[in-house]
Amino acid sequence: MNKLEQLRTMTTVVADTGDLEAITRLKPTDATTNPSLLLKAAALSEFAEEVTSLTSSQDAVADKVDRFAVSVGARINQVIPGVISTEVDARLSFDTEATIAKAEKLIGLYDDAGISSDRVLIKVAATWEGIRAAETLEQRGIHCNATLIFSFEQACACADAGVFLISPFVGRITDWYTANTDLVIEDPADDPGVQSVARIYNHFKAHGYDTVVMGASFRNTGQVEALAGCDRLTISPDLLQQLEADENDLPQRLKDSGDRSPPPEALSQSDFLLANNQDPMVAEKLSDGIRRFVADQEKLEALLAS
Repeated sequence: MNKLEQLRTMTTVVADTGDLEAITRLKPTDATTNPSLLLKAAALSEFAEEVTSLTSSQDAVADKVDRFAVSVGARINQVIPGVISTEVDARLSFDTEATIAKAEKLIGLYDDAGISSDRVLIKVAATWEGIRAAETLEQRGIHCNATLIFSFEQACACADAGVFLISPFVGRITDWYTANTDLVIEDPADDPGVQSVARIYNHFKAHGYDTVVMGASFRNTGQVEALAGCDRLTISPDLLQQLEADENDLPQRLKDSGDRSPPPEALSQSDFLLANNQDPMVAEKLSDGIRRFVADQEKLEALLAS
């Protein structure tokens, strides 16, 4: 078996793209999108009809973006056996009630497209407000994917809130340490992004949390391979193709020992905010991640409004 085939035996493989052709060819179980990927999808010929119909409509631009996100997600959902993740407008990252309302609207649009809620994950930024929104949505039967996770505290707060799935980032953590420290990574196991996901995975298993851990934001296949065995990994088509072309052995790196102990006390809001503030990597990358998604959301709005 090639490495992609081996990875499938121990981890649920997820495609991190809005490229329908690549998803059809690579056959992941799930797929994830975000404003940046939707902006790229809008330039693909396979979604030209959707873009044309939306730009010519008289709907409010926010409605156009929501409909485009769902139209892309619905078409992807038709060629995968699992779930599609669709992200809430990043400008709502600090507004719990608005996030809940937007999530319910997206689920309604999916229902109109014939896609049931159990085939969709609503992505929300793992701010304190976003996690509270996800907690309420989970209670209402809408499963969530908490994204932009850079800290252990973010992950733990999501697990305490009963969030279905989290996306702890790898590559963006690595980017920060490469740019701001003298760290030289000679082995993927020494990569701080890889170590962050491994710590979260081991903690969740040791304390019996049901929250799914899905490593995200990979820069190379070495990072992916170092997390083989994680619950899920969302990977770009380029890296999926590299894994598919590699016939070498892929050992399982993460394993659930089966040992369990009681979970620690849940984090308070003040402890959560302080921990994330005190780590410059977390503070900078979370803020930067939200800004980048907002920028691409606004670019997509401008495109569909034109």
